[in-house]
Amino acid sequence: LRHLERCRDNWRLVAKVKAQRCSPQTHTPFTQMTAGDMDKVEVFDAGSKGRGLKTKQDFWSGDVVFAEPAYAAVVFDNLIHHVCHGCFKKQAKLQRCMQCKFAHYCDRTCQKAAWTEHKSECSAIRNYGKAPSESIRLASRIFWRMRREGALVPEDRLLPIEDLQDHLDDLSEAEKKQLNLDVEVFQRYWQPKAQELSMESISHIFGVINCNGFTISDQRGLQAVGVGLFPNLCLVNHDCWPNCTVMLNNGKIELRAVMQIKAGEELMVSYVDFLSLSAERRKSLKEQYYFDCSCEHCQKGIKDDLMQAVKEEDGKKPPEETVTEVIEVSKTTLEKVEKERQEGSWANVVKLCRACLKKQEPVLADTNLHKLKILSLVSEVLSYLQHFEEAADYAKQMVEGYQKLYHHNNAQLGMALMRAGVTHWHAGRIEPGHAMICQAYGIILVTHGPTHPISKDLEAMRCQTEMELRMFKENEFIYYQMREAALKNQKMHVMAQPAGNYIKELFHRRK
Repeated sequence: LRHLERCRDNWRLVAKVKAQRCSPQTHTPFTQMTAGDMDKVEVFDAGSKGRGLKTKQDFWSGDVVFAEPAYAAVVFDNLIHHVCHGCFKKQAKLQRCMQCKFAHYCDRTCQKAAWTEHKSECSAIRNYGKAPSESIRLASRIFWRMRREGALVPEDRLLPIEDLQDHLDDLSEAEKKQLNLDVEVFQRYWQPKAQELSMESISHIFGVINCNGFTISDQRGLQAVGVGLFPNLCLVNHDCWPNCTVMLNNGKIELRAVMQIKAGEELMVSYVDFLSLSAERRKSLKEQYYFDCSCEHCQKGIKDDLMQAVKEEDGKKPPEETVTEVIEVSKTTLEKVEKERQEGSWANVVKLCRACLKKQEPVLADTNLHKLKILSLVSEVLSYLQHFEEAADYAKQMVEGYQKLYHHNNAQLGMALMRAGVTHWHAGRIEPGHAMICQAYGIILVTHGPTHPISKDLEAMRCQTEMELRMFKENEFIYYQMREAALKNQKMHVMAQPAGNYIKELFHRRK
């Protein structure tokens, strides 16, 4: 029944996409939702969780609950020369602001569109002599916007910035010390305007950024490039098995339903990646967001058994000492791999992973987190090194494990299926490759929407592999001949260097 429900939802999405293409408004989203259309949700008292958001109407998987532009956003310090400060797209060549010499833009169009936000910043940087850190810049942009808007709260904002949670009382001593340093730098950066602001208001904004700063991705949604504040999104509480996901698309975040949501239900997102034991997720949430997760999956430890699973033969598990030894080898391997990755020694990474998997194979199940980490690493690196057949074998194992752990409409699962499908296609395994790409497309339609760049890429891949699959079924010999001839006439395509830092957490927290 669950399988039939998923198929029904996916076909419903495909039908909507086709209907949109046939209509004059080809880029209309599933649900007609704009930044100001917040009347479908409402703030309510969520008990021990504080405030929360619930829906006033029913939503289906793939529907946009609401979309919201950033209240304020900045590029990360280490990417200021590589990412446009207006549209947050990564570009090889950017034009620099001729006044402050700090901000970079795609072109004059982006610079002009961003001038309202950059005008005060430009002057402050010139007066201060240099650009401060990303947290100082973001806090400054928030205050400049608050000053522009005055006391008026726009209709599309559910709560004023002053009412957002800051968790200042929950900060550790080290965090309080960092907060005081940030406030001091901010006051020097803002002088003499900082005299208008109280210490309480400055500290409040830094507290809000600390626990509610949202990670902004590049145009393809693969790399974190900045941090921003989205006031309405801040009101959505956490659940490890949520009914919504958040995606940045065309300059706005979209809160998208990943399952059917009834009117009156609370809207939930996951602040952390699900692939951790419940105790580890709860610890991480407590340290980063200052609350104890009480969701069903944490309370009952749902899927913890799969994440720690070992192989059984005739109902017998391997000895506890053997399991402990293999887990220690896995942890040590990951530490060694990280050093080799930093040095770009990809052959050594593969060698380490192969040796580790040889020890893991007879002991750990394919859903064990230690094994999945190694499988993910080795499949990605082997693809980069053009060893596609071996990479495809490991990628298949990996996604089969993911499918038993993740929610069927999880964005991380969709991306993993997409990468595995492409790897299978490169290996000449057209049938499983096409199947994986189709599965990925169904998930990404829900989590990203049809207009997202990744969705468009996946649709092109799906059409390409479908055409090749028809040729393969008609005459397998001719298909491989044509494929080989086509690949010979093309330059060797080098896969992207393994990044290992795909976005898995919703909010950005300064390390």
